[in-house]
Amino acid sequence: MSQLPKCPECGSAYTYEDRGLFVCPECGHEWSASQVDEQVTGVVAKDANGNFLQDGDSVTVIKDLKVKGASNPIKQGTKVKNIRLVEGDHNIDCKVDGFGPMKLKSEFVKKL
Repeated sequence: MSQLPKCPECGSAYTYEDRGLFVCPECGHEWSASQVDEQVTGVVAKDANGNFLQDGDSVTVIKDLKVKGASNPIKQGTKVKNIRLVEGDHNIDCKVDGFGPMKLKSEFVKKL
């Protein structure tokens, strides 16, 4: 179950999603999910399932990923904690156990 954002107008925590928009039942304000992510982080990243990623999230690698210069790939199911979103093609900056600092593409991970 994902956390819905608070209303940017009145700060209400009782928002709900309706046909791709977030709606506040208290003040009636409607806004899109892309507006929320751009306001919060400036970087919009979605995982393989379409869930929005944020700094500090934990993710799981969904397929074996070859690493240049390493003899072994990052195996499917590897958990990565405390990710950081960055601009660019590889939009996740993280530290993978056994490999060290790494940049990953968000399309090859899923949010825990």
